[in-house]
Amino acid sequence: MSASGHAGAPREADVARARELLGEERRSIDNIDAALVHLLAERFSHTQRVGLLKAEHGLPPADPAREQQQIERLRSLADAAGLDPTFAEAFMRFIVTEVIRHHERIRHEGAAGA
Repeated sequence: MSASGHAGAPREADVARARELLGEERRSIDNIDAALVHLLAERFSHTQRVGLLKAEHGLPPADPAREQQQIERLRSLADAAGLDPTFAEAFMRFIVTEVIRHHERIRHEGAAGA
């Protein structure tokens, strides 16, 4: 049976409605993707400032204790939001790896400019 409850091929009207709904969902996804990009850009502007502070004061680029706290916090938030905590952790680890790479670059550039 089709989603409309009829046996056989879906009716043209059902297919047209499905395409319309798909378009609406995809527009929502596109808007969310745009928001995520802007949020990530904002996050990275703050982590760049953190990297500059760390370099200026001789602090290491990585902070494993802070990273673990953030991962635990994010896993908890993900669980409460109905998002797979393992996915949320992998996503956070990806971001943290990139942040540390930026902090190492900032430290290296600071040392080279000294």
